[in-house]
Amino acid sequence: MTLAPPDDIEWRVSPEPVPYAESLAAMGARAAAVRDGTARELIWLLEHPPVYTAGTSADPAELLDPRFPVVSAGRGGRYTYHGPGQRVGYLVLDLDQRGRDVRCFVHELENWLIATLGDCGIAARAEPGRVGIWTGTGTAEAKIGAIGVRVKRWVTLHGFSVNLDPDLTHFGGIVPCGLPDYPVTSAAALRVALSATTFDDALARRLPGFLGGLRRKANLLEPTANSD
Repeated sequence: MTLAPPDDIEWRVSPEPVPYAESLAAMGARAAAVRDGTARELIWLLEHPPVYTAGTSADPAELLDPRFPVVSAGRGGRYTYHGPGQRVGYLVLDLDQRGRDVRCFVHELENWLIATLGDCGIAARAEPGRVGIWTGTGTAEAKIGAIGVRVKRWVTLHGFSVNLDPDLTHFGGIVPCGLPDYPVTSAAALRVALSATTFDDALARRLPGFLGGLRRKANLLEPTANSD
């Protein structure tokens, strides 16, 4: 059973795929309400119908085959793919209360996903100079998770995606995250049976560590990054 999040955070799980444009609108409205103090923070777990999303640094040359809808995401980063079998997590959190440190937020988000995947039997890591979550070494090195965030008025939007059992050929329509030399992988490709429910529960168990990391940084450091 999923652990209850802190009272100031809503933990939402959508059982059916959510159209990407619908999630963008919902995130934007929730972020504005969080900033205005009229809604709780949100961690939202879901999946999307197949879609390619373009971040603010997307290079049109990296859209190789637009076989699925292409949507401007408003987050940082380049092109990525979302679709069935992939767990997407959107975080609408108030960094004004959690340290005003965007680099810390991304670092702790990486740590949260790495620890969760480890609990699920997948050794994962971050790589300096490369965005995302990685597994394997040498010719077996591949990306299993993507991170893309935006921070507006110190409230976060977007978040992460982790490949549980998507159709990996769908990534062939783009250069994922602008990294042509590295393949993508999934839990299923690594021969780890990992359902969305199991992954969600593992995330929930590791949530206190993620929030605690932000809290420690908020108590120790001054702001180090700007927000639009």
